[in-house]
Amino acid sequence: MFYLDGENSLFDGLSKESAVWMSHGDSVVEMPKGFSLAGHTDLTPTAAVANEERKMYAVQFHPEVVHTEEGTALLKNFLFKIARCDGGWSMENYVDIAVQNIREQVGSDNVICALSGGVDSSVAAVLVHKAIGDQLTCVFVDHGFLRLGEAEQVVDTFTNKFNMKLVHVDASKHFMDLLSGVTEPEKKRKTIGAEFINTFQREANKLSNVKFLVQGTLYPDVVESGTATAATIKSHHNVGGLPKDMKFKLIEPLRELFKDEVRQLGRELGLPEEVINRQPFPGPGLAIRIIGDITPERLDILRKADFIVRDVIKQRGLYNDIWQSFAVLPAAIRSVGVQGDERTYDYTVGIRAVTSSDGMTADYFRFPWEVLDEMSRRICNEVKGVNRVVYDITSKPPSTIEWE
Repeated sequence: MFYLDGENSLFDGLSKESAVWMSHGDSVVEMPKGFSLAGHTDLTPTAAVANEERKMYAVQFHPEVVHTEEGTALLKNFLFKIARCDGGWSMENYVDIAVQNIREQVGSDNVICALSGGVDSSVAAVLVHKAIGDQLTCVFVDHGFLRLGEAEQVVDTFTNKFNMKLVHVDASKHFMDLLSGVTEPEKKRKTIGAEFINTFQREANKLSNVKFLVQGTLYPDVVESGTATAATIKSHHNVGGLPKDMKFKLIEPLRELFKDEVRQLGRELGLPEEVINRQPFPGPGLAIRIIGDITPERLDILRKADFIVRDVIKQRGLYNDIWQSFAVLPAAIRSVGVQGDERTYDYTVGIRAVTSSDGMTADYFRFPWEVLDEMSRRICNEVKGVNRVVYDITSKPPSTIEWE
């Protein structure tokens, strides 16, 4: 709980007490000259400071996340009352500006798009297609780590519904061979990321005058992969792992947007809700949801368990209440069980479901017990090789949403 001390422009109109999201271990021991205490918490004596004369303020919490109750009001105070910004930005304006920028950047050259079928790459593809039409060729690389039935769905959606030029590359065996014996999460991500680019390069060589690669990189991807002022949390395949001799120039029209803004942009572009509301799915796919070595058996187990988790959530009408939900296979954990009156020594499946507005912070979803019970029973009964199911009740931070 945050407690306001004194009065200043930043906290004008805000409550004397409100919940804020803090995740830092450092603290202020001495305020700079000219600054006064603006707020504190039970554990942080200096949680906000202000220099009203110079219009300079600092806070020790995250005002930009949904878990800070009055964070939006605080940011509005800073933008409109203190910095005197105008509020004329809209998603419609963003589309117009992005389309113009893409046209100027591309000129008469051709472009390929890294299409996965997820929200980010789908919105990026439609936006770029709006700008340059048939100069765009979408390349869908099936690395073999997609969810059940997803590859077929992507091909059908973009060839039959959006009428885009689509090249489908089934590279599942190649990626499986590359990741054989790889257990370290960062190596998995960077191996997949680098080979994605290499695959695109080979496909681009078959086309004429291809100079640009479109990626659905979002701002949280950039932050988590490290910036000049932010430490690396984990590499994203569309940010980290890019080879230095990459022959494409990048087009990343979503790079400054958060996930909720991307969904808003998708609606502005006319994408169907089934695409817009698709839950986030990492570029490396199920490869980073198998903790440890990836094998065909483990991939099959995880794919089936993951389908059950999402199927139960949809049947219970909870899908749109959850930011992200999936199954995880911590492959090193095997335990004793009893199935069919016989002893088993099989895998444990973890279930992860979180609520969030932007992916920067998240809280675990409070399932009704009967929903977890249904997931557990179905997974143990329908997926051979699993005899135990657990549920992850950790928020972000301290955890990330993905396990790897």
